[in-house]
Amino acid sequence: MIDLKNVTKSYGDTEAVKDLTLHVREGEIMGIIGHNGAGKTTTLKMIVGLITPTSGQIRVMNRDMTANGIDVKRFIGFLPEESSLYDKMTVTEYLLFFAELYGVGRRRARRRMAELLTSLDLPEREKRTGELSKGMRRKVAIARALLHDPQVLVLDEPNSGLDPLTSFFIIDYLKGLKETGKTLLVSAHNLFHIEYICDRVAILRDGQLLVCDTMEAIRESLGRREYEVVFKSDEPLDFEREEGNYVFRGSDVGQVASVLERVSENDWALVNLSVRESALEEIYVRLMRQ
Repeated sequence: MIDLKNVTKSYGDTEAVKDLTLHVREGEIMGIIGHNGAGKTTTLKMIVGLITPTSGQIRVMNRDMTANGIDVKRFIGFLPEESSLYDKMTVTEYLLFFAELYGVGRRRARRRMAELLTSLDLPEREKRTGELSKGMRRKVAIARALLHDPQVLVLDEPNSGLDPLTSFFIIDYLKGLKETGKTLLVSAHNLFHIEYICDRVAILRDGQLLVCDTMEAIRESLGRREYEVVFKSDEPLDFEREEGNYVFRGSDVGQVASVLERVSENDWALVNLSVRESALEEIYVRLMRQ
């Protein structure tokens, strides 16, 4: 659906993106993360045709963005990190204006607007956009990106600066778009949200791709798995104690099995057996420090 092959973007002597090869599959949500200056926004802008790569090839829906950018853009919805709205227009006026730019007929545009604003829980449609809260303005920007019903959505920090409730509503909304068959490429600093909605995650550092895989595979190769065994015993034992229980924590499966065997043999009461796996944020921080 989205293919980057050996893509480089240079500004003078600075390479913002270096020899990047990346494939986003049809119908998936891919997250793209990295530190400030890692090349995320540059990559997204190249994909949607706002800037041209210095070298390499970008294809969207099997079309070359360099040669057929105007034709391809009608299949793409783009949400930049900062979405300035026309403050003196009402929500309805603003969306109808962009529908006309997209070539969406007035009747279809009104029907599409009604569907989007209802699903985004934005009832204040005759209010000027400049009078809306930041969360409501972000919802209007998302509606604008979806007006022409694009197959591909490229979103740069979709929930930047929003309160936790609005932020999670938007992330949940984006997750639901996958069920309609859309392909999403999402950049965000909130790694919990990326982990929550994405099928695969690409990690950039200094313009280069470090990792691109599913969360399961990333945890398997880069994460840590820690087991916790909590049990009760009246005997004095050489284990940590917490709230009246004995606790064993370790990453070695053999050690865990040995502890469980002792619990069973001595008829101690097993309270809990759990597994903790590394979160994306923990893996990301460790990668950045290498």
